[in-house]
Amino acid sequence: MRLVEASAFVAAPLGGMTLAQMGADVIRIDLPGGGLDFRRWPVTPNNHSLYWCGLNKAKRSVCIDFTKPEGRDLAMALITAPGEDAGLLLTNLPPRGWLSYESLRAKRADLIQLTIQGKRDGGTALDYTVNAATGLPFLTGPKDQEGPVNHVLPAWDLVTGQMAATGLLAAERHRRRTGEGQHIKLALEDVALAAMGNLGFIAEAERGQVRERAGNELFGAFGGDFSCADGRRVMIVALTARQWSALCEALQLQEEIAALQRTLNLDLSLEGNRYQAREEIARLVRVRLGGLTQGQAAREFERCGVCWSRYQTVGELVADDPACSIQNPLFGITAQPEVGAILTPTIPLDFAAGGRRRPQRAPRLGEHTVQVLEEVVGLDAAQIRRLRNAKIIAGPEVNAC
Repeated sequence: MRLVEASAFVAAPLGGMTLAQMGADVIRIDLPGGGLDFRRWPVTPNNHSLYWCGLNKAKRSVCIDFTKPEGRDLAMALITAPGEDAGLLLTNLPPRGWLSYESLRAKRADLIQLTIQGKRDGGTALDYTVNAATGLPFLTGPKDQEGPVNHVLPAWDLVTGQMAATGLLAAERHRRRTGEGQHIKLALEDVALAAMGNLGFIAEAERGQVRERAGNELFGAFGGDFSCADGRRVMIVALTARQWSALCEALQLQEEIAALQRTLNLDLSLEGNRYQAREEIARLVRVRLGGLTQGQAAREFERCGVCWSRYQTVGELVADDPACSIQNPLFGITAQPEVGAILTPTIPLDFAAGGRRRPQRAPRLGEHTVQVLEEVVGLDAAQIRRLRNAKIIAGPEVNAC
């Protein structure tokens, strides 16, 4: 499957990368000099974006100056090039002018275009502005916090990117069965609202139930963060009956919990009741963990099958955690141009047929301009030279011509 991507930032590049890491030929089009996200932080000391490298792995990169008429025609030719497995476009740029579905469909009737929008009416929105409107920042943060607290993970971008990949696969399947292309619109705002409904937040509010901030506690069951004797912190979750019994066994809390059930007249085998009694349970857990180092607690937790994790910084994750290393088949070391050797993940899907795909680096900006224009559009060396001289195309291969 060949997909052309005209994009920036997180959701659309992630959607394209997801397909690329599953084996699709994903061709990202950028302006010479890079798009809006080409220098997005975090960056190296030489101002090369680790963010851009991270979201464009396994793609081919083409630089076309689509601010010029001839560049727009060239980009349209690439998007609408023939082939049963071609004619797919993923973009979060405004679908107007040369990028409008109508303009592109006139060149290829079975075109599939997926446009990621901020708001469903086409208005501007980003992950942080969408998240602000969901109400979640008033549930994030310490219990005594006044005002909203944002989180650092662009959750709605991530969900939208994965949904974009799914939508393109569904549309491609539809085209194979019917011969019909289509324009799919996916609004970041709607992705967030759908998730709020799916997780029960909307229904809860409709019924007048006001959810309070829970800090680091797990809502609706027992869970939270606790300090060990050595000052290291752990996150413990007892959502299921098995997780609950494992925690009680690991910390030898059976007698205290039985007494607490009698005192409160609550059956603590039920997750909702454990949430109601969370403060009383937490006091018992704190006492036990106060006499154990994190290492000692870890041994008991693993022996009994507790659902838990140690808190660690990103630096500690990278330096000390085997899961974030080449011991995990998710990762490999790639030589990223202008950056150097970096630990690189492939797609988390572990397909039985063929096994995991090897991690691949991101391209240099414009690295495949000549290759793609020759292979997909059918240009010859003379045409490539003329476009280079007119500054319609750019990239390392172009500069080497």
